[in-house]
Amino acid sequence: MKPSRTYRCLMTAKRYLMCRPTHFAVTYRINPWMDPTAPYDNALAVRQWETLRQAFLDLGHTVDLVEPLPGLPDMVFAANGGTIIDGRALGVQFRDAERADEAPAYAAWFRENGFEVTMPKHDNEGEGDILLAGGLLLAGTGFRTAHASHAETQEFLRRPVITLQLVDPAYYHLDTALCVLDERNIAYLPSAFSPGSQAVLRQLFPDAIIATPEDAEVLGLNAVSDGRNVVLPVQATHLTEELRKAGYHPIGVDVSELRKAGGGPKCCTLEVRS
Repeated sequence: MKPSRTYRCLMTAKRYLMCRPTHFAVTYRINPWMDPTAPYDNALAVRQWETLRQAFLDLGHTVDLVEPLPGLPDMVFAANGGTIIDGRALGVQFRDAERADEAPAYAAWFRENGFEVTMPKHDNEGEGDILLAGGLLLAGTGFRTAHASHAETQEFLRRPVITLQLVDPAYYHLDTALCVLDERNIAYLPSAFSPGSQAVLRQLFPDAIIATPEDAEVLGLNAVSDGRNVVLPVQATHLTEELRKAGYHPIGVDVSELRKAGGGPKCCTLEVRS
């Protein structure tokens, strides 16, 4: 049994950027979760997203909105819109043509809101694969974000980058396999990473919460933490209990309709760090 945490879980007020799923649909397949032949319910997706947004507001966080654009059903997944640290916004370059037009839409919002913006030269899908953990940037690669983008991420955002190799196609973005809980700890699914990356994570985060495959299968790790409160899919019951034991306050939400496109709470949420 792991020792109990020796420090308190403290909340930090956050600023988030979200995009209402006005045009949400599953009409193409660019990840293993998507099935364009299966039914989806846009109205339900909107209601679930509104519940998620309200959860953030109820916790005292600020939520900004970017305008949803017709023909971009995945624009709701704002985490893929960029990475913002210290007032500098690294835009994105999507691997798949279906999402390409989201990149300038998010970059325009960054510029209009006073951020210094640069666009990557290599495939980079924002906070889907780039997660700030304390002073480090954990950077996923293997499916969407190119390894070559990690160097330009470090150069522009001025934080050391730790490359993590993803190996399971179901967990094609880092934020589907790992959640940053606070500046010192994470939760993750070891089998989603290469042996070398697992070893790195064990060294960096010896007290990490280990998720089960069942947690990951409901995108339980696609969660949003403010250091104390962790908003995650309500279906991730084991992870919820482990978070509670570790001193966090888990808040379950149902975004199962958005999961049909491979998204959860984190996918819908880009942290804005001024």
